[in-house]
Amino acid sequence: MDTATPPDRDRAVDALRAFAVLGVVLGHWLVTALVADGGRLHTDSPLQHLPRLAPISWVFQTLAVFFLVGGHVATRGYTAARAKGIPYRRWLTARLSRLFKPVAALLTLWTIATTALLLSGTDVTTVHTLVKLALSPLWFLLVFAALTAATPLVTRLNPLWPLAVVLHVDLLRFGFGAPPAIGWVNLAAGWLVPYTLGAAWTRGELDGPRAGWVLFTGGTAATAGLIACAGYPASMVGVPGASVSNLNPPTLAAVTFGLAQCGLALLLRERLRRTMRRPMAWAAVAFVNLSAMTIFLWHQTALMATTATGLLLGRLPGLHTSPDHLGWAAARLLWLPAFALTLAVCWAAFHTYEHPGTPRRSGSRTRARTRTHTRSRAGRSRIVRTHRSSDRTTPTGARHV
Repeated sequence: MDTATPPDRDRAVDALRAFAVLGVVLGHWLVTALVADGGRLHTDSPLQHLPRLAPISWVFQTLAVFFLVGGHVATRGYTAARAKGIPYRRWLTARLSRLFKPVAALLTLWTIATTALLLSGTDVTTVHTLVKLALSPLWFLLVFAALTAATPLVTRLNPLWPLAVVLHVDLLRFGFGAPPAIGWVNLAAGWLVPYTLGAAWTRGELDGPRAGWVLFTGGTAATAGLIACAGYPASMVGVPGASVSNLNPPTLAAVTFGLAQCGLALLLRERLRRTMRRPMAWAAVAFVNLSAMTIFLWHQTALMATTATGLLLGRLPGLHTSPDHLGWAAARLLWLPAFALTLAVCWAAFHTYEHPGTPRRSGSRTRARTRTHTRSRAGRSRIVRTHRSSDRTTPTGARHV
């Protein structure tokens, strides 16, 4: 995989995307509890009972990095498509199909599962909890798809404009008592800030370390000030029962925190590029990128499947008990390998929906290599012919990462 990757590929981009995806997955696994209570399951969070654990959300709420990378890749791809004369509609269809084809498998399975649960007499509240948790990743895809479709309009947009929108929306909500529904404007404007930063990265405006330091220090200071002086929640994810969520919809504090994350990501680019020269590190990052949609869509299902299976053994600590003490957090850490194993099963079952043509092409390449090996008696001829075949086919997969 290392030798097949084009030499001009910026591997730091893939490393940042992998970090963002895994951050979301681990964050959900650590702060999402399904508590068994009298035959019902309801969601809870240790952040509700243990506010001092809020720094966990600072580490694992990595959506801003994903939108930064998404904006960079989309604007770069759109610019290249225009240079080749590829129409906007064709470019957009190709990008969105990679997003939404795996969604069909998730919706199909949960439609069947929901019907089966209701017919079996499962409590409606429990079914609602499970379905809401399983489909919660889809809101992110809808926002990301909308921003992707708007790429031609935002390629030159200064990130300060959507940041100003978020600022004014929060002033109206929290300063002048405007209806809370106005906050949903920030669902687009808030994530547009890191997305347009990605476009600025493509234009070369963020190449030097100065931009990274300004974003990191400025975002950190602004977030600390908003939490300490303006009453914004310290947690960067939603907390059940809280009057204000920094994420649902995004607040100014979530956006400034995202600026700090983007600044740190930009500062780490060179170090990541050096690290990704190691074949094993690059193989791991490439695997996560090639499976990003499967991992993202099915990680909540893996959590719920493990929880449901564990119920056969009774109420297990860290899995079915209330997350109201540090012992729960310690026990939850021990369950992470079980979640990962269940997610691996989901990956084995559904990753082909992410790359529906891959198995057939892989089989063709394998048969081609076998024929080359059989027909060739000269060692040098066999090696050269196989190497050329590999050069011709494998980089397509590498580019798809």
